[in-house]
Amino acid sequence: MGCDTAAVAAAVRRAAAAVAEHRDELVDLDKAIGDGDHGENLKRGFGFVVSALDSADPGTPGAVLKLVATTLISKVGGASGPLYGTAFLRAATAAGDSAELDLAVVLQAALGGITDRGKAVAGDKTMVDALAPAVQVALAGGDLTAVADAADQGAESTIPLVARKGRASYLGQRSAGHLDPGARSTAVILRAFAAEGGGA
Repeated sequence: MGCDTAAVAAAVRRAAAAVAEHRDELVDLDKAIGDGDHGENLKRGFGFVVSALDSADPGTPGAVLKLVATTLISKVGGASGPLYGTAFLRAATAAGDSAELDLAVVLQAALGGITDRGKAVAGDKTMVDALAPAVQVALAGGDLTAVADAADQGAESTIPLVARKGRASYLGQRSAGHLDPGARSTAVILRAFAAEGGGA
């Protein structure tokens, strides 16, 4: 995949719109096994991201990702701000000063950031369950649509799982039967990227 600065900024804006559109769904998912703030926190955070993009002029795709990272880390509470912020920051570092992004490289870096920060692995009923299979598809040469499909399937796979990380883990067996909100938001964001990128 080749994505220049304008395309990456447009994809981030599309993701912000998608997060806002799915805000109520994410709130409801988080109410079931968390504290109910995931959707609102992400909507607010990506709103700040769009404002930051409006007032900045990032010169590279990596600079766009770094702006997203610093904004989410500083503006979003709960676990999602640090986790998503770290993911975007690692992706920005991997992108460096390149004029175009390499999908597999940045997604793999993002996953590494999340696993380092949250100490979660696949099967823990977290956003890793959506992102890890997406990374595998990207590494195998899949386009953004295939990556988003893998994230959707990964998110759905969290429904029967018992949470082993985060607030949901306090529920033990009662966390089974619910879709993980972090996995769902990851899938929503990747689907938005795919829609903006035309599957490229």
